[in-house]
Amino acid sequence: MTITEREAGARGRDSGTGAPCACAAGTRAEPVAEPPETARERVNRRWNEILQETRVAQTGVQILFGFLLSVAFTPLFRDLGTFDRVVYVITVVLGASATGSLIAPVSIHRFLSGQRMKDEVVQAASRLMMCGMVLLALTIGCTLLLILHVVVPGLLAELLVGGVMLWFGLCWYALPLYLRRKAAARPDTPVA
Repeated sequence: MTITEREAGARGRDSGTGAPCACAAGTRAEPVAEPPETARERVNRRWNEILQETRVAQTGVQILFGFLLSVAFTPLFRDLGTFDRVVYVITVVLGASATGSLIAPVSIHRFLSGQRMKDEVVQAASRLMMCGMVLLALTIGCTLLLILHVVVPGLLAELLVGGVMLWFGLCWYALPLYLRRKAAARPDTPVA
């Protein structure tokens, strides 16, 4: 660090631009106005965000789906009643559907890569992600119902599953919608 950089830091200024910085103790950086995002930058950013979200969701759904597939080959599966078998079949179908929805953006991107359709790809991927998340929540709910119905007697299993599904609805849907409305009410909120 040169003397000039140390002096600028002590005054709370960036040595290269002279702009305020947070490098000096006790000083507060003033927000620097960033240039607005171009349409191309926005679609690229949104695509990268969707890819990151997809990686997280795919891992969860694939682990859950693998678990569900293995259940049918356990000795205790033969002892399940009709209700539990129906719940199992519904759960496996929901899990397979969630897997399809959450992996579909990768396939769409591969087929349409280089076609100058990134806006359309991002919109389709976003919708498929939302659909996949709903299917994943339903898969988790049915998995819980299947497990708890075997472990917990009576109506308690359904009540517990209902409570967990309510929690999913609050965390995955109600909270984001609330935050979106709250942000939309602020006049300084940029468009994503």
